[in-house]
Amino acid sequence: MADKLGILGFGKLGTVLGQLAVRAGYDVYIAGSGTPDKIALTADILLPQAHLMLAKELLGQVDVVILAFPLGKYRTLDPLLFKNKIVIDAMNYWWETDGQHPEFQDPVLSTSEMVQAHLNQSHVVKAFNHMGYHDLLDYADQSDPKKAIAVAADDIPSRAVVA
Repeated sequence: MADKLGILGFGKLGTVLGQLAVRAGYDVYIAGSGTPDKIALTADILLPQAHLMLAKELLGQVDVVILAFPLGKYRTLDPLLFKNKIVIDAMNYWWETDGQHPEFQDPVLSTSEMVQAHLNQSHVVKAFNHMGYHDLLDYADQSDPKKAIAVAADDIPSRAVVA
């Protein structure tokens, strides 16, 4: 198990995943869409244990990183910064946030396959995208056998790390 976890995105999902990761014993590194000072006050209250930094700095610290931001922004990522990293794709297409993107509605190619093609030197694993952030937080401390997080990837070792 990796002892460090990076999270790109400090919205509701990124915050909840950060809180759960800290509870699980991870050293959490988090970056929002701007400079760390833009999220510092919120982080001090909701996730004071996290290390706030720029995305580029974060990627130099971790081998596993969660993408928890609007899917329409994945193309802004520099693939070289993700080389050999396990990338957990927690993104979903929400046209209300992402705008209209017909390519995200293509039934032949999944959005994670698009992310993998863009981050072609990383190992993309799909997880944390099918349960709402509030449910993730509410059910994390319960042993309800009816709740589970699906993990999907072509790369078996990376999938095992994420699981």
